[in-house]
Amino acid sequence: MFNNSVSIPVTDDLPDEFGGKMRSRPRRKRRKSEFRGKSELANRTCKQLTRWWPVLLFVAAVLLLVFEASKLGWRSSTIKSDLDTREKKPNVVVSPVKKSEGNLNRLDAPRCLKLLPPEELEHLDFPHDKDSFVPIKKLVYISQNDTPFDKTSQQEMGITRFNQFTGYQTLNQRDQSFKVNETACVHCGFYSEAGGFTISKEDKSFMNSCKSVVSTCTFGGGDDLHQPIGMSDASLQKVCYVAFWDETTLATQEAQGHVFNKDGFIGKWRIVIVRNLPFRDQRLNGKIPKMLAHRLFPNARYSIWVDSKSQFRRDPLGVFESLLWRSKSVFAISEHGARSSVYDEAKAVVKKNKATPEEVEIQITQYTLDGLPQDKRFNGKKALNEASVIVREHTSVTNLFMCLWFNEVVRFTSRDQLSFPYVLWRVKVLKNINMFPVCIRKDLVNSMGHLRKAKPLALGG
Repeated sequence: MFNNSVSIPVTDDLPDEFGGKMRSRPRRKRRKSEFRGKSELANRTCKQLTRWWPVLLFVAAVLLLVFEASKLGWRSSTIKSDLDTREKKPNVVVSPVKKSEGNLNRLDAPRCLKLLPPEELEHLDFPHDKDSFVPIKKLVYISQNDTPFDKTSQQEMGITRFNQFTGYQTLNQRDQSFKVNETACVHCGFYSEAGGFTISKEDKSFMNSCKSVVSTCTFGGGDDLHQPIGMSDASLQKVCYVAFWDETTLATQEAQGHVFNKDGFIGKWRIVIVRNLPFRDQRLNGKIPKMLAHRLFPNARYSIWVDSKSQFRRDPLGVFESLLWRSKSVFAISEHGARSSVYDEAKAVVKKNKATPEEVEIQITQYTLDGLPQDKRFNGKKALNEASVIVREHTSVTNLFMCLWFNEVVRFTSRDQLSFPYVLWRVKVLKNINMFPVCIRKDLVNSMGHLRKAKPLALGG
């Protein structure tokens, strides 16, 4: 039996060639182990990063916040220093950051508003007096001389903002004012000569000459004056443009270099300075030219109201023709863009801190007691409005409507969206009203938003 195993002695006496090959293997192993060591180091590093990446991310975020905070602190200190060294005038509202006016002077073609062609607008004129049925033959405005104020009626009025300008309307007088006969009696501002909203004789004379008017106002220095655009030559000759300012706005605008000429104009606008504003709340002061244009312009047949945050950009005569004459309407106002129900709007007003919950509750409770329905629409139209643009003919019915609307705003909240549907519901004779869609309102104006917060009066109602 043979042994097939072969033993290979390993000695140092191997040939050089064979020995060299044997010595080369350890060198390759050392290079391979060196590579494996680097890979293990990389793997350990990746594992540590995977384990601790949230901590590293948190540290980076903290460092970034600290850096940004230091930048903000530097900016605020710079702004404060700049404001401290800036020369200030009494009653001037300074706005360090002016909002963008990217929409200013944008005169694109209307999408929804149907205007006559330009050549027809140039020959447009007011229609002749209509021989239509008028439910109210005579409208009487209650004044201090007509109805002496009885102090015992204050308990009936409750907590209100009525004063010498508005008259002291009782709840019974409020209820009677909604009962329309051939003769209607109503409180409608300007109750007493001592009530405020004082206008110079020169300005009154100009306002009495207006047969139609586009008006706006800025009280408390809140907004700049945006020049109207898009009007025809015929409208420039037949329509007044009047902007009501108080003395605070006058000082604010003069500080910015906006000074009216010797005739009282800045561009197309005739500036009317109002003194002795009757309310501390500037929003309420702004309701006077907004709602009582028929009192301020007694000889005007038509008017367009434009909020100060907007730039009117259409031909006034064309707007009258499109929104009133063509549809045989006497009143035109935009539908609300978001809601339909008065009660939903009340919740939104409170949620957005536009009025206190207590005053909104008083108003809605009164409307519920009066029987205002929960329906979201009146005669197929939205109940809510957006009143930044109001187009109307000055008739006995529309004048009464605006007086009643103004009194509701004075009695309850300054949010006129809440009271508009109520007055529309109570005044049954106002039927030919044009509640136009939001897209037409956007065609009428360029909206810039309010530039700065209006400064309240130090004294007032």
